Amino acid sequence: MRDLRIVFMGTPDFAVATLKALVENNYNIVGVITAPDRPAGRGRKLNESAVKQYAKSKNLTVLQPTNLKNEDFISELKALHANLQIVVAFRMLPKVVWQMAEYGTFNLHASLLPNYRGAAPINWAIINGESKTGVSTFFIDEEIDTGDMILQEEITIEPDENAGSLHDRLMEIGSKLVLSTVALIEKGNVETTPQKETKNIKTAYKLNRDNCKIDWGNSIKNIYNQIRGLSPYPGAWCTLNNGDDKLDVKIYKAKKAFDDHSLKVGTIVSSKNELKVAVTEGYIVIDEIKLPGKRSMDVKSLLNGYAFEENAKML
Repeated sequence: MRDLRIVFMGTPDFAVATLKALVENNYNIVGVITAPDRPAGRGRKLNESAVKQYAKSKNLTVLQPTNLKNEDFISELKALHANLQIVVAFRMLPKVVWQMAEYGTFNLHASLLPNYRGAAPINWAIINGESKTGVSTFFIDEEIDTGDMILQEEITIEPDENAGSLHDRLMEIGSKLVLSTVALIEKGNVETTPQKETKNIKTAYKLNRDNCKIDWGNSIKNIYNQIRGLSPYPGAWCTLNNGDDKLDVKIYKAKKAFDDHSLKVGTIVSSKNELKVAVTEGYIVIDEIKLPGKRSMDVKSLLNGYAFEENAKML
């Protein structure tokens, strides 16, 4: 059995589950690398990453480099004498970092690689209407998410699941896959498989304002998948045109209603208890919405205090 000295690299909640699993299984974590503290909220108070907060609670050594090629950081990293590096939801590493550990640097990625390489694999699997996804571990190489595969586990995406619930399930399954991967490395039993490159590999593009905007001319299925794939974060958005109001709103929860109608796409139909938007094959029935400067709310609460005019539209 190899005597492992592990450096863990990660930033958000998704990474905490894995770090916690390693600590609770008594692995020797000699250092934790995470993002620098960032100002957040109205007071611009410095905010520590979820990984830093957990690492501090366990008295682990924490490094927060702004530049991963900085000589001082490289020296600090070398001084930890790690022989294995584990990366979960962090940034791209320079070669000088990922080549440093004797037993390699491996990454946990929340997709069935080679599909959904990139920044937002959980969101895009739902947006694209996939029925399955999973987690993969692989050794890091020069490119993004292309290294030789170690282990993979597949799960079913539920038809009405959103990105939040899928994130939480993959976080737990991923932490277990990392433990299995570490056990193989510890025993010197790792067998890797090169990723298969095909023409039809799907990409997990970085989410931005453009690809989060709802196109009401799209199919009912695609709109529904986009809403749940972007919920609870960052949220699918569109512009509400209602009389003098022209507001960018976010929609977090909706249903499909297949129904014949002769309304123009984007037309809003509202009643005391229901808000729906006309699309080509029926309606998107909105259940949860957020107006600018307000908290997200269920539609009944919105309709109690907000009136829609006859010609109101979603653009």
